[in-house]
Amino acid sequence: MEPAAQSVLSQWESFYVIVGSSAGGLTGLMFVVVALVKESSLPRNPDTIDAFGTPNVIHFVAVLLLAAVLSAPWQRLKDPAHVVGATALAGVVYVLIVLRRMLRQSGYKPVLEDWIWHQILPMIGYAMLFVGAAGMSHDQTWALFVIGAVALLLLFIGIHNAWDTVAYVVGNPLENANKEKPK
Repeated sequence: MEPAAQSVLSQWESFYVIVGSSAGGLTGLMFVVVALVKESSLPRNPDTIDAFGTPNVIHFVAVLLLAAVLSAPWQRLKDPAHVVGATALAGVVYVLIVLRRMLRQSGYKPVLEDWIWHQILPMIGYAMLFVGAAGMSHDQTWALFVIGAVALLLLFIGIHNAWDTVAYVVGNPLENANKEKPK
């Protein structure tokens, strides 16, 4: 590894240990969120879960991937740029897939907050990740700050959306709780 690349990437080691570990742990917690939805009496629709639940896991996994890639012993700073760029491209395509899922599902009517947190912010994040990858491919150290900011943004998006799901499930009364039992 070139001394400059080694020095630059090693300065980010603690950041990516924290962010990557958080993403890994939160990925596991998404199983708890899905279990809560399953145990609730709210109507379950696989299309709705695909539109609003699965993207959180994808964002967490993207952060975990970025943490692993940027913690690896690369020979040059520009070498991981290809992986980061591919992650950005995959993220943009996936956000478009989520858009189609959000429009097709019928289990929940998205409000403005949903459009912001499930479409606008992820698209900005993955687009900025591509900018970071382009900067890395030209050995620009500022790109690492962009990529770090995107990793945090995707982490925060996943946390917000998972919490939003839990709050929705807990905040909606159970279907049968208010019904009178037949006499």
